[in-house]
Amino acid sequence: MQQVTASIKELLQQYSNNPVSRIEKIPQSGSDRIYFRVYCSDEKTFIATYSNNIKENDAFIYFSKHFKKIGAPVPEIYAVNKEHNIYIQEDFGDESLLHVLELNGQDEVSFSLFKKSLKALAHLQINGDKNLDYAQCITSKEFGQQAILSDLLYFKYYFLDTLKIPYDKEKLIQDFEAISIYLAHVDHKYFMFRDFQSRNVMVHHNDIHFIDYQGGMKGALQYDVASLLWQAKANLSDEWKEQLLHYYMDCVEEQMSKTIDRTIFTNQYNGYVLIRLLQVLGAYGFRGLFERKAHFLTSIPLALQNLKWFLNNKKIGISFLTFENLLKLVVADDTIKQFETTKAAENSPLLVKIKSFSYLKNGYPKDESKNGGGFVFDCRGILNPGRIEEYKTQTGQDKPVKDFLEQQTLMPKFLNSIYDIVDIAVEDYIKRGFESLEINFGCTGGQHRSVYAAEAVTRHLRNKFAVKTVLTHLNNENWVK
Repeated sequence: MQQVTASIKELLQQYSNNPVSRIEKIPQSGSDRIYFRVYCSDEKTFIATYSNNIKENDAFIYFSKHFKKIGAPVPEIYAVNKEHNIYIQEDFGDESLLHVLELNGQDEVSFSLFKKSLKALAHLQINGDKNLDYAQCITSKEFGQQAILSDLLYFKYYFLDTLKIPYDKEKLIQDFEAISIYLAHVDHKYFMFRDFQSRNVMVHHNDIHFIDYQGGMKGALQYDVASLLWQAKANLSDEWKEQLLHYYMDCVEEQMSKTIDRTIFTNQYNGYVLIRLLQVLGAYGFRGLFERKAHFLTSIPLALQNLKWFLNNKKIGISFLTFENLLKLVVADDTIKQFETTKAAENSPLLVKIKSFSYLKNGYPKDESKNGGGFVFDCRGILNPGRIEEYKTQTGQDKPVKDFLEQQTLMPKFLNSIYDIVDIAVEDYIKRGFESLEINFGCTGGQHRSVYAAEAVTRHLRNKFAVKTVLTHLNNENWVK
């Protein structure tokens, strides 16, 4: 990672004469791309992206330059290295539309930002389609029958099949083919953002800006608005969904300078809502059930509730009996409940005590509970930031130490393994009504690695299980100041 940050610094210096003061890694989400915020001496900031997926990088760079020409709210690309695995772009800050919504709720400010987003989306889709070279797309040039079928199969493999519900595979595939043919023949095909969610809309100085459209292709206008309005995390009210859909259709008519058949448009929109809901569940299944990432696991119940409401209230204009009956089983209360067990700790007597300690100064923590069970993890196999002069007086709570552990050590891999082990115990303890579990992290001085790991596991358990936790740093009185 040091080589990457050095290359970022060198590339930015070619664009700007202002010296780089520091580079901070931005926490990753679902993708393999690594983002950095680069600070210059004049306090101006940039976003640097590192990825070895060159085709994806080139697609994003091409789309950004193309959409910038039509005045779409996308980032300026300032510099690209010769290998095309690092590029520097405009920084729109850290606040997403989803963050604003979670902070303010569904108030006038949030509603206004959603309208701005939809207006800008219609502009980008319709005007951005003109003279766009779709050969630059990462995979398919168009979200047509095969792409729709792929999304349905993605849901089948990574979510549906994990439920182990018996079904007629041949009839299901026939339904998938019928749905994909029906939705492939829509009236309005332009540029399709592909992942137009509120977390990919940044809010800066009350203006909106778009990121993460590298997976775009030609496709139905309805797909992107379905992605935004039906995002599980956003959990928009039915009233908002209806109002914003009608506003979006107004924007489309304005951009096209003609009226559209709103009944047909809405029916096709409902079809793409279903596809999007299923595609998202497939993604949650892959990231959560296969990669065991807590953020995605906790989103599954919301996505299932979304799908359940849709199936009970909307129609897409085509019959798919086998698949429809199967989906009713997918959104059954018992199915949803099995994914909500991760939040059952809200009413559980379980208390998880998490401690950091020093092997030299404290030794193993004593378990005062009657249970006597739990874990002790040795962090001494991780490179010690305490050996570096500038970190000696800092702790695992300080950002420079956190960045070092995340970017220059195997701490992320170490913690992912621990999450897998600890999750099994916590879930079992919740089910069995146990009251106490201890998780301990030790390192040489009890100041850097063990502190960081204890804090990270505490956050993980609170996010995934809503479990009651007590975090203690046993060596804090002896930390080097």
